[in-house]
Amino acid sequence: MTTEIQQPPYPGTIRLSRYLWLLPFVILIISVMAFAIFQPIRVLPRMSLAPGYSLIDQDGKQFTSESMRGSLVLYTFSHSQCSSPCVPTSATLAALQPELSEVQLGDIPLQFVTIFVDPEHATPEVLGTQAEMLGIDPERWHFVTGDATQLKQVIGSGFSTYYAPTDTHDDANADINADINANTHDSSASFTVDPVFVLVDGWGIIRAVYRTPSPDSAIIQRDLGLVVQEIRNSTGVNRYAYEAAHLFLCYPKS
Repeated sequence: MTTEIQQPPYPGTIRLSRYLWLLPFVILIISVMAFAIFQPIRVLPRMSLAPGYSLIDQDGKQFTSESMRGSLVLYTFSHSQCSSPCVPTSATLAALQPELSEVQLGDIPLQFVTIFVDPEHATPEVLGTQAEMLGIDPERWHFVTGDATQLKQVIGSGFSTYYAPTDTHDDANADINADINANTHDSSASFTVDPVFVLVDGWGIIRAVYRTPSPDSAIIQRDLGLVVQEIRNSTGVNRYAYEAAHLFLCYPKS
């Protein structure tokens, strides 16, 4: 009768099996590093929540932030008698719209909202006249305003956009400006409004801010496409990939 002698495993085998439990973690770390380096998914940052509001539009009707839920919205800010140093962003946005309409948004609406900072002069009648002059589609582009206190909260605090009456007291032409304002009976005839464009998604989150009087339409088109892509694809398991893209700051370079 022969007896089989059990050979002990090689020491190297023992050491290797001891660390096999680390393998899933190693694979995870490598995958995370590869994701962060190669960025297979690009997203726009979730900058902050857009402010809620209840304003009045060019038709004299109540217009609220809730009515924009589910839509991509490009916000601008203006003055109803905008002239230098105020930059007329409304004209710029009107010129951009044909190019922005080329983005394949599917069933996701794209809306435009211009908030006017001078409620004393920006009455529904004035806003309606300006809308007609620009030939805007009232179903897609809304001219709105509200009381001064609310506008300060919405524009200044909510959208971090500067605007203020132009201080003419230290201006060499203060007397001339005062005469102009008196003749027009308009105390808000002189305003400074930063030329800012703000992109808000359908969840009410600010995704991009363009602080320029003439934003690059190609960049806005790209950003619209990225948001739409995220909305369509970040469901089920894919949602984790998009959350990872936000976690690792997989944002466009410019």
